[in-house]
Amino acid sequence: MTRMTIAPAVAALVLATAGLARAQQAVTHENHGAHDEAPPTPRLGEIDFPTSASPSAHAAFVRGVLLMHNFHYPAAAEAFRQAQKLDPTDVMSFWGEAMTYTHPVWNEQDTAAADAVLRRLGPTRDARLGKARTVSERRWLDAVEILYAPTGTKAQRDTAYAAAMMSMHQTDPQNVEATTFYALALLGLNQGQRDVATYQKAYTILAPVFASHPHHPGAAHYLIHATDDPDHAAMGLDAANAYSDIAPSAGHAIHMTSHIFLALGKWDDVVAANRRAQATVTPGIVSPHVVHWLHYGLLQQGRYREADHWLDSMATQARTGPTSRRMLSWDAVGLMAGANLADTRRWSGVAATMRIDSSAFDAVTNAEALTDLAAGEFGFALGALFRGETVSFNSALAGMTARRARVANNPDMATARGMSEVMEKTLRGYALQKDGDTGRALALFREAAIQESQLPMPFGPPSTIKPPREAAGALLLNLGRPADARAEFLLALARTPRRTAPMLGLARAEYALGNFAESRRLYGELMTIWHTADPDLPELAEARSRSK
Repeated sequence: MTRMTIAPAVAALVLATAGLARAQQAVTHENHGAHDEAPPTPRLGEIDFPTSASPSAHAAFVRGVLLMHNFHYPAAAEAFRQAQKLDPTDVMSFWGEAMTYTHPVWNEQDTAAADAVLRRLGPTRDARLGKARTVSERRWLDAVEILYAPTGTKAQRDTAYAAAMMSMHQTDPQNVEATTFYALALLGLNQGQRDVATYQKAYTILAPVFASHPHHPGAAHYLIHATDDPDHAAMGLDAANAYSDIAPSAGHAIHMTSHIFLALGKWDDVVAANRRAQATVTPGIVSPHVVHWLHYGLLQQGRYREADHWLDSMATQARTGPTSRRMLSWDAVGLMAGANLADTRRWSGVAATMRIDSSAFDAVTNAEALTDLAAGEFGFALGALFRGETVSFNSALAGMTARRARVANNPDMATARGMSEVMEKTLRGYALQKDGDTGRALALFREAAIQESQLPMPFGPPSTIKPPREAAGALLLNLGRPADARAEFLLALARTPRRTAPMLGLARAEYALGNFAESRRLYGELMTIWHTADPDLPELAEARSRSK
């Protein structure tokens, strides 16, 4: 078969990405929130993607591209297969189906499935390219051949594919589909890790497209992905406000808006978006990714009773639901229970009884599984520590350390190892604090915080469950050092804007320092966030009194 070639102009980029972790070839991770439900198709956005297919096949093809832009990949593949039946000579429907097996921002790629699609079109690359009916269609097909070339690492093939899409974009800058798919390719170059410089490049490409094509789902969607961190989220707010109206039939589109809302700490919008996204799911099914985010937003709002309800529903699905959803459901249970315990400090509450089934996780080759399993065990260990269950605490912590050690030499697991180590250090810091060794505890919290700051920003709620900056700030407050606590809480809020735990800590620090105007402002902002909080939320009376 034809060997992959890489243009000299992108050779440096290939070298930069070739050393990155080899991705799993066909995996699905909870944090990515793939919607496997086939949405209704009346309103998925608007695109103009001309092909030489028959009218009926072209309509099915367009539906497939719309679904793909909204990350409803299985439904998109089915639409493309329908187009193939309607016009078996149209190469673009085969291009589309093959493309559904690469999910750039999720670092997922099923080369075997894509190769099978392409082989249905023709036995060799040359044979397939020979079936293209226009120059444009040949270029699209050539790009997907590069993406799934039989040689090279995933990082190399992704880079070569991005170069092909860059060429298409530069040849015809008015080709909106080439531009949006080029931007999406850029988002996948760092193999599932956030790379700010590349993401900003994608943003500069997408912003004019979103401005000129405000109903294009890919432009809005990928712009959100390019900006969903605290430093850049304001740049994606217009797209977030628009996206759920662009594609109101796509559950993933509705959820995606909350990526920007969470990065800005807009908790009412986070909760509302994920409620709407969950409403698109088949009755009786709880979407792990959507409900994880919904639960986190409810915790910030002080709505612990409703958060407990969703946690209990997810745990029930994990225990008794379809086998196909077992890993994703247990993953969400761990993340939700950990956050529930850490944020509410109800050591004997609903979350305290929940420990995830670690046998559902591949924490040896799957980086996200390692991170999320560590997060679930973090919550269990933290609860055990503060309930005085020393044996359970030590056992959970030892398990986290052992799993991290098993992948010590795997470069694919570097970020996951780092996240796990941050959580382990935070737990050890809490144990030292509980034993009265506050000096070593503070040093360990700060060491963990520095390490966390050097890791990529997560795509959602804190991956480390309880950011160690918050732990350091709370300890300093307890030690009567409000000025030092204030500095820690400000650093925490820079990473997690309007997260209520560090906001409350900062309000208390300002109050202790006699900065009453700033303290009132912060308590007032907390009252705004907690406007629908449970009436017995412990901190509510404090915030109400000091906000006046």
